[in-house]
Amino acid sequence: MPKDAAVEEFAGLVRALKARDGRSYEALGRRLSVSASTLHRYCSGATVPEEFAVVDRLALLCGADEEERRALEAAWTEADRARRRAASSAPTPVPTVWAAPESNPDPSAPESNPDPSAPEPGPAPDPSAPDPSAADLSAPESPRARLRRGAPVPLLLAAAVALVVLALAAAALLGHPTRTASAPAPASTAPGRTAAPLPFTWSIGSQLWEGGCGHTYLVDRAPRAVAPPPVAADSGAWAGTHGAVHGGEALVRITVQGRSPSDAVVLHALHVRVVDRAAPLPWNAYRMDNGCGGAVTPRHFAVDLDRPRPLARPVDGLDASGAEVRKIPAVSFPYKVTSSDPEELLVSARAAGCDCRWYLELEWSAGGRTGTLRITDGGKPFRTSGTRGRPAYVHDSVEGRWITDSDSGQTG
Repeated sequence: MPKDAAVEEFAGLVRALKARDGRSYEALGRRLSVSASTLHRYCSGATVPEEFAVVDRLALLCGADEEERRALEAAWTEADRARRRAASSAPTPVPTVWAAPESNPDPSAPESNPDPSAPEPGPAPDPSAPDPSAADLSAPESPRARLRRGAPVPLLLAAAVALVVLALAAAALLGHPTRTASAPAPASTAPGRTAAPLPFTWSIGSQLWEGGCGHTYLVDRAPRAVAPPPVAADSGAWAGTHGAVHGGEALVRITVQGRSPSDAVVLHALHVRVVDRAAPLPWNAYRMDNGCGGAVTPRHFAVDLDRPRPLARPVDGLDASGAEVRKIPAVSFPYKVTSSDPEELLVSARAAGCDCRWYLELEWSAGGRTGTLRITDGGKPFRTSGTRGRPAYVHDSVEGRWITDSDSGQTG
């Protein structure tokens, strides 16, 4: 399938940055905490990054100026929209899974759309239920709710077109769903102070896979009702559609960047707060790979959610891309960030004996101000559940179905 023009334009800019820098994919990947193969997919246009932060960090490493970074962000925005359009238009069994249990509560309603090719979905028992094929759009009330039953076909088609236009307009206004906090966030200032703009910007990625390919989700569905695993960049939409929960481990990447090139922001500590513990979920475990591994294990903060008071413990990374395995030393707090020297904090939160809901708190100071930034998953706690003893499945791409570990020949 030919690449979208926007995707190819974005990939060309990334290739130009990489060529200008001159370092290898492995060397740049280590600085960005991504694998060499993932960076190569960005340069070739095979994958569009889920969030701009990693691309902006690449631009800074390669010496891009402010104008180049703005152009790169604009190109990424268009490429990301193209990727989402392609993902929403690609055939997938997921909509069928959601629509299967639905029925038409009104006998007078038509049994199907007059035009099956129109994007108007069929009637559902609850009009307020989210449409999984448009999970990333926050469109106004559907024109369908204002149509009278028995309306002429031209009116229905016009309404369907209006719905698509409204949805695309909403997507353009909202942009990418990655939570980027340029404005103050709750609990970001010390008690008793009025809210003020943070002296830094931040963003998170909460649907990360180890090495860009290895992850496990717990899903309360039978294998036949679960869609094939997505590419890593589309994991957020896949997980949301299936109501999936991180199985065994959740990876969260926090990118922090100062607003000034000279006035540094000091990051003092990262705290873990568990707000709820329950028995591990009795759901099926679905693995997103058939075994994969990266040459680089980035340094990170390890969190054991099973402990009564979990701590974020710095852990060394490993680089096995060369002839010898090289240790990437962990760096403990405090960190300093400026507009030209951002920092990425990777948190690996593991759970074996609990279904844990948790969030993070980042302590900071700058210019006489101090504060604590609460980091959540879009306003909700992160969630990680143990997988021990749960049926585990991997996807057989040849037969196009989920199979058990024993069927695939894998163990553990």
